[in-house]
Amino acid sequence: MKSIKIFSFLLCVAFYASAQTVLPVAPEFQKAYQKQTRSTNGKPGKNYWQNSSKYDLNVDFNPVSRLLKGKVQVVYSNNSPDTLKEIWFKLYPNLYKKGTPRKAKFSESDLGDGVAIEKMAANGKPVTDFKIDGTNMTVNVPAVLPGKTISFTITYSYTLNKGSHMRTGQVDEGSHFVAYFFPRIAVYDDVDGWNKYPYTGAEEFYNDFDQFSAAITVPGGYGVWATGDLKNPTEVFQKDVVSRMLSAEKNDAVIDVITDKDLADKKVMQPNTFNTFKFEAKNVTDFVFALSDHYLWKSSSLVVDPKTKRRTRVDAVFNPKHKDYYEVIDFARKTVEAMSYTFPKWPFPYNHETIFDGLDQMEYPMMVNDNPVDNRTDAITLTDHEIFHTMFPFYMGINETKYGWMDEGWATIGEWLISPMIDSTIVDEYGVQPTASSSGGKDDTPIMTLTPDLKGSGSFTNSYPKPGLAYLYVKDYLGDELFTKALHTYIQNWNGKHPMPYDFFNSINAGSGKDLNWFWKAWFFEDGVTDMAIKAVDQTSGGYTVTVENKSIKPLPIDLTLTYEDGSVEKRHSTIGIWEKGDKQVKINVKTSKKLSKVVMGDPHTPDKVKSDNSFSVK
Repeated sequence: MKSIKIFSFLLCVAFYASAQTVLPVAPEFQKAYQKQTRSTNGKPGKNYWQNSSKYDLNVDFNPVSRLLKGKVQVVYSNNSPDTLKEIWFKLYPNLYKKGTPRKAKFSESDLGDGVAIEKMAANGKPVTDFKIDGTNMTVNVPAVLPGKTISFTITYSYTLNKGSHMRTGQVDEGSHFVAYFFPRIAVYDDVDGWNKYPYTGAEEFYNDFDQFSAAITVPGGYGVWATGDLKNPTEVFQKDVVSRMLSAEKNDAVIDVITDKDLADKKVMQPNTFNTFKFEAKNVTDFVFALSDHYLWKSSSLVVDPKTKRRTRVDAVFNPKHKDYYEVIDFARKTVEAMSYTFPKWPFPYNHETIFDGLDQMEYPMMVNDNPVDNRTDAITLTDHEIFHTMFPFYMGINETKYGWMDEGWATIGEWLISPMIDSTIVDEYGVQPTASSSGGKDDTPIMTLTPDLKGSGSFTNSYPKPGLAYLYVKDYLGDELFTKALHTYIQNWNGKHPMPYDFFNSINAGSGKDLNWFWKAWFFEDGVTDMAIKAVDQTSGGYTVTVENKSIKPLPIDLTLTYEDGSVEKRHSTIGIWEKGDKQVKINVKTSKKLSKVVMGDPHTPDKVKSDNSFSVK
């Protein structure tokens, strides 16, 4: 999500071994190493495990009353070494339940009774021993032994919010984005056990990799788009719409699957009183759907894996009144292409990606809920940011609730790098100035602070630009080829699993063949101002020496613009490696026979707090 998220982290005492920096490791991760569920080489340990579920979702949604009636059948596999006597569920719609603690502000008219659990059975036997506490539900069950499964059948209902749109809700009179709509089993992992954090509207999500079959019934005239593959298109859409969709799956060109004329002529949906859309999705962390009776649908596809020739279909589904959305299909397609071939240079992992015109800026597996925006640049940066989340947190099962930086930081660097690929005039500085101005302030805590514990400006900077800058600086330091190798090592180690912070640090170290702990410690475990200054420019026999001071403890790249008396300009760049030895000042030699008149330090992606000492006139 392109906004704000966050956290607090009790650290052990840092220590040093001769010349090597050792990162502080919290007790829960030390225990994981001892249990060998994780390893210090960045790979899952030999005893790594994770649990999973198979969901069969049946939903009847009334877009007029917004009443959602559902029945979820789920089989949960306990792959842990522990015996489970209670199962934790997430009831995310209870964010809108009266009395639920929340960090978001909602209109009183949007608060209701939350999720009604009408009937529940475990292994076929009725269950009444359960407790609902806000967005958490705990169910006492007969002991589920290691390696065994338990099945639940839950009949439930709730009313979708009309206003106070927070990642889900009514978009307009004929359109809705429906997320977090079913009781789902929380993550039980090797680090924390059950994920007991409540959903407050601020922090995001942590889900297992599950299998979904969904049947979504809506009144005739409504189209439905969702996570997963539509298994019965001819039963719900009319022939021409299906034909165009299938054509888009095979062609690079943009195809109008649903047109203005189709809508006017009512030739979109099968003429039934109700239509049931059936979807399937495997190995994904969530399932959402959206519907509309008046949206256009543009579609295209591209080869994302040249080895297998596998294609991904890209869809834009939108209100024809929102003119910015007519180009979103192009931005989305170019983002999927850039991700597959340039950064992170990994074949887009899903069969389709749908950008839905909603009221938010939020990502889901195979889906994006994006609001209309006022200008082209915002449309580009919003589109690529949200689609980039496909890799983090969805391909990598990141715990966003605790470690928002592990996904938002990547979406931020993805936005910075891909936006200029779509439009070369864009210089995306999202979050850089707030990072500079807030550094060293009361809300500036280490990135490793747990997301729920972040405050004020740190809620944004710690999750988005600060980690994004760290990734960018490591990329610059290693070079594109080695950085890609290191990043791919991390992805290969942890796709389809649950990486934690040290798994990331250790994977990048191993993949690059370099010990980057000196950088990780300064950027992720320590706080303080980010500030540099030009201290002196001295003439030498071969040119000049520029002395730069780092007033912070964080390594920053140095970008110098050198202006000579003849009017010529030269650029000099030094990566974070210039600070690797821990120096507070460095000297940059400029070999030249020309007379230097001015030196200016700075770059759009360097969060220098005090810029008044970044310029030096040579006398």
